[in-house]
Amino acid sequence: MAVLNKMRQSMARTWSLYRSDFRSMDKTQIFLLLLLTLLAVFMLLPLVFIFNHAFKPLHELFLFPPTFFVRQPTLQNFTDLLQATQDTFLPVTRFIFNSIVVTLLSTVGMVILGALCAYPLAKHPFPGRKIVFGVILLSIMISVETMGIPRYIVVKSLGIMNTYWGHVLPILALPVGVFLLKQFMDQVPDELLEAAKLDGATEWQLLVRIILPIVTPAMATITILSFQTAWSNSETSALFMQDDAMKTLPFYVESLTSNLANTVARQGVAAAASLIIFMPNLIIFLLSQRKVIQTMAHSGIK
Repeated sequence: MAVLNKMRQSMARTWSLYRSDFRSMDKTQIFLLLLLTLLAVFMLLPLVFIFNHAFKPLHELFLFPPTFFVRQPTLQNFTDLLQATQDTFLPVTRFIFNSIVVTLLSTVGMVILGALCAYPLAKHPFPGRKIVFGVILLSIMISVETMGIPRYIVVKSLGIMNTYWGHVLPILALPVGVFLLKQFMDQVPDELLEAAKLDGATEWQLLVRIILPIVTPAMATITILSFQTAWSNSETSALFMQDDAMKTLPFYVESLTSNLANTVARQGVAAAASLIIFMPNLIIFLLSQRKVIQTMAHSGIK
C-alpha cells in the first residue's frame, strides 16, 4: 500500500506540473504540442502493429481488408515457433543462444574498436589523418553486398568458418560509430588532456578516465547501433556457416517461409519470431533513449 501511495503521489505531482506548464503556453506552443503528439502516435503505429500481428490467429493474418488490431489474441504462434524444430535435431533455442553470444561479442567489439580508432583520429595529428578519416567516411557509402566475395575469401583463409568468430569479425568495423565518436572527441578540450599528461597520465588513462566518460552519450548511441547491426544480421549465417548449429535466429526466421510451396504456411510462426527479434532492440533503445537524445542534441556543438 505504501508503494501504491507513493506512485499515486508521484503521478499527481507530475500531472500538476504538466497542467501548469500547459496553462502557461501560448497558442503556437499548444499547436506544436498537439502536432508533435499526433506525429508521435503515428510513429508508434508500426510498433503496435508488430505486437498485434504476433498474436493474431492464422485466419486473421490473411483477412481482407486486413485488420490493424487483433480480434482474438492467441499464443498459438509462439507455441508453433517452439514446435517448428521438433522434427529436426536443432531446437529454436539453439538459434536464440547463438544470436545472444554473437550479439554480445560483436557489440562489445564494435564499441571498443570504434573508441580505439576514433581517439587517435581526434587527438593525435599524425600524417595522413585526414586521408584515413576520409576513407572511413567513404566506406559508409559502400554497399555491403559488393563486399560479399572478398569477405568470404578472407573468412575462409582465416579458418573461422562455422565458428562464432566467423559471425563477429566480418561485422566488427562500424564506420558510423567511428565517425560519431570522433566528432564527440573533437569537442573535448586539448588543455584538459595536457593537464592530465602533466600529472603523469598515460594515453590509456586519458582514454578510459577522461575521454570515454565525457563521450558517454555517443557511446550509448554506438552501443544501440552495434546491437541492432549484430542482432538483426543474417548474412554471416548464410555465407560463412554451413553447420546449422552455428546459425542465428534472424537466419532461422528468414528460412521459416522460404522454399515453401505457398506463402500461407508458417506465417504465424514468422510473425511471432519477428516480435522476438524486435523486442531486444526496443528494450535497449528505451533504456538508452536519454543518452541518444543527448547525442543528437550535442553532435553539432563545438
